[in-house]
Amino acid sequence: MPAAEPPVVCCDLDGVVWRGEVAVPGSADAVEALRSRGHRVVFLTNNSNLTPDENVAKLAHVGVDADRTDVASSADAAADLLAASLANGARVLVCGGDGVRAALTDAGLEPVDGGRVDAVVVGWHREFDFAALDRASGAVREGARFVATNVDATYPTSDGMLPGNGALVAAVATASGSAPEVAGKPEAPMAAMVRRRFGERGLVIGDRASTDGALAAALGWPFGLVLSGITTRAPAPGEEAVPDPPPAYVADDLAAIARVLLGVDTQS
Repeated sequence: MPAAEPPVVCCDLDGVVWRGEVAVPGSADAVEALRSRGHRVVFLTNNSNLTPDENVAKLAHVGVDADRTDVASSADAAADLLAASLANGARVLVCGGDGVRAALTDAGLEPVDGGRVDAVVVGWHREFDFAALDRASGAVREGARFVATNVDATYPTSDGMLPGNGALVAAVATASGSAPEVAGKPEAPMAAMVRRRFGERGLVIGDRASTDGALAAALGWPFGLVLSGITTRAPAPGEEAVPDPPPAYVADDLAAIARVLLGVDTQS
């Protein structure tokens, strides 16, 4: 019988491939090494701000070849969640970046900035302000569905941590009096999208056990934790600790974990 194809490697972006605009050293070579051994390497991000084309361009900038089919984001998961129950062309208020707008459009929904809407999607973006909070929370109070792309508390950059989408979502939840449906890692909409797009056998690599690791558990796949992002061995406020017991694989960065993976059987 022919040997089974190696499992797909689902790799986080922020804190794994890059921090902000700076590549994590060795990440591009690690992706190439995994691919050279037959693994398909794809990218799962809870950052909904960038469009697929922008993520592909950013990957190219740090030396990683990819196309749109190799990247899935929490914006895609949010759009899939809404498209499954809303009519084609339903109006969705965007409290987020261009990535959310692109995902909604691709799913047959209409991204809008105001007026009567069927749903609100809150995703990470730097332009969040009182006016955005007012629009989003007001629409939710009037009956619109409230969807969060993700609820990560922080976002790693080369200059340190920024507030994550969880902070924005908490503001809208407080002002609207409603809790959101969450689409991204580690929730069911993202897990379903991963299986649909990338298959039934894989491994997740990320810098957060609370999201990447929990997604791996939901999928029944092994998890590789890297310490180049939010998780460290001696966490500061806002960072995460290595869980006890630790996941299947723990290494300093993607390059180090790729070396480990290429010497072991990653089959789930």
